[in-house]
Amino acid sequence: MRLIAFATLLFLAACTGKPSFDDPALSDRQLNLEEFFDGDLVAYGQFQDILGTVRRSFAVTIAGDWDGERLRLVEDFIYEDESTEQRIWTLIKTGPDTWEGTAPGVIGVATGREQDNRFNWQYEIDLPIPSADGTADTLRVTFDDWMWLLTEDRLLNLAYVKRFGFDIGTVTIMFEKL
Repeated sequence: MRLIAFATLLFLAACTGKPSFDDPALSDRQLNLEEFFDGDLVAYGQFQDILGTVRRSFAVTIAGDWDGERLRLVEDFIYEDESTEQRIWTLIKTGPDTWEGTAPGVIGVATGREQDNRFNWQYEIDLPIPSADGTADTLRVTFDDWMWLLTEDRLLNLAYVKRFGFDIGTVTIMFEKL
């Protein structure tokens, strides 16, 4: 019986709506990724599983550097259990509204697109997952990140996380320029 309930829940979760570039823009703001992420930022976020349970929360300091061709983001995460992680992204603008990026753990190349006040970023990554014995394993997941410029110095990020094609949770992050 539990298996049927769980399968039904997974099916319903897979049917939920997700953002799209076909959705109307809710503001006249124009997101320019290279401008927003150039400089120092701070962010706060959490991962919620498919049932809505918060499994992990974190704070991130970000040092961004746009040199006219590439955007480099050094992200330093501090989790609620005081563990830390650093991820360094290198993003290249491939067209007026398109991006590609790499970072350690990312499988292949991440791709992104800007439109109006939003940005969509998709990639597959091996995430470090702490275990009870203190060692770290990795979990291969795909991210479908959606970002919206809310104000000139605030950006909301909602990332849909999948494993083997099934939704496993969401990451919500609020970025703020310092």
